[in-house]
Amino acid sequence: MNLAPLEVILGVRFRDKTLLVNALTHRSYLNENRTFPLPHNERLEFLGDAVLEMAITEHLYLEYPNQEGELTNLRSAVANYKFLAEVCRGLRIEDFMLMSKGEWKDAGRAREVILANAIEAVIGAMYLDAGFRVCKEFISKKILVALPKLIAAQKIFDAKSQLQESVQAKCKITPTYKVLKESGPDHNMMFFTAAMIGEIAVGSG
Repeated sequence: MNLAPLEVILGVRFRDKTLLVNALTHRSYLNENRTFPLPHNERLEFLGDAVLEMAITEHLYLEYPNQEGELTNLRSAVANYKFLAEVCRGLRIEDFMLMSKGEWKDAGRAREVILANAIEAVIGAMYLDAGFRVCKEFISKKILVALPKLIAAQKIFDAKSQLQESVQAKCKITPTYKVLKESGPDHNMMFFTAAMIGEIAVGSG
């Protein structure tokens, strides 16, 4: 099995090629190939899932100033099986996978889950072969690069969070919020507030 083309796409050359083969082996393949010398990829998937979550979490913590709940939502969007399946296809991992004939014919949700699990298994294999630094670099270049489009498409952050992110990126300051007017009874107050960048009001409502 020539995995050199896949290694070029991944941008990672494995010292132990059997780890990569293991990561590409679905459980169903072993049912049709009883003498195959390697196990299926589920243990590597378990490991890769944890490595991926750690890399995503670290990146979000360092790069996004949003609140915990929003960061959790964003991490969930990146780790979503549909998104990971798209990444897996984009990297052509699917072309090198070992699956049963029946699984190759299935193009529904089950295939999406298999592909998402496969890229996690590849990350697990990568971790065992080269360590966390190499995994982080791979995840940054091949997965997290899609974060801006993912945020825009899914509207994960609310308007206030998007304003804060944009202002901090462009102006290096955090916007503040100034109450301009209050109205209504104490138990049901209405506030008219302006978003401020320094002394400049950029929006109100």
